[in-house]
Amino acid sequence: MGYVLLIYDIPDDRIRHRVSERCKDYGLSRIQYSAFAGELDRNRREELMLRLKKTLGRKEGNIRLQPVCTRDLALAKEVVVEPS
Repeated sequence: MGYVLLIYDIPDDRIRHRVSERCKDYGLSRIQYSAFAGELDRNRREELMLRLKKTLGRKEGNIRLQPVCTRDLALAKEVVVEPS
């Protein structure tokens, strides 16, 4: 298993919704509006990208799946400010 970030920029609302639902189907968690993260093995990564490519079809958009190594993941930082 490996940690991945999946980010996308898709103008079409319907396609964007389908992509987000597919990410959830693969167990990824939403970390931003158009960004998901989670654990996927190599086969599941390939399968997900094939399905997302099919979902996007010939519509405008960009989908990037970026593996993140354990060492880099350990160095990750986050700033969160909750609404008061």
